[in-house]
Amino acid sequence: MPDIILIITGILCLIAGLAGCILPAIPGPPVSYAGLLLLHFTDKAQFSATQLLLWLLIVVIVQVLDYLVPMLGSKYSGGTRWGTRGCLIGTVIGLFFMPWGIILGPFLGAFIGELFGGRETRQALKSGLGSLLGFLFGTVVKCVLCGYFTWEFVSALVR
Repeated sequence: MPDIILIITGILCLIAGLAGCILPAIPGPPVSYAGLLLLHFTDKAQFSATQLLLWLLIVVIVQVLDYLVPMLGSKYSGGTRWGTRGCLIGTVIGLFFMPWGIILGPFLGAFIGELFGGRETRQALKSGLGSLLGFLFGTVVKCVLCGYFTWEFVSALVR
């Protein structure tokens, strides 16, 4: 009976983790990782310590990059410090205006930051688009990781 409860809770974690790739209120990869840990504590599947630690490291890296990639996108699309700082401020402010704020916050922050820094509208727009593309890239990476965790969960149960 306890194994069934852990497996069902693990499945719910995986579903919530996949949803968290899109919904910014839920940290997708850590929740999906928790689902794998729950399965590990059953008699149905055992993951090695190396696997668990490697997956944990990947989750931490992806979570940190999720906040940095929009700023890097702004920077590498020609943005200045003004755009990078604006992107960071826009990301933080965007958290209060879910769900659209988390998408538009980095874009608008980088765009407005560049305008304050004296850039022309075209250059500011390019920096804002770079931050938006960085955000979208981070979302894809989170979805791939959570999908991989789901695949590992299912394949461990089927064995």
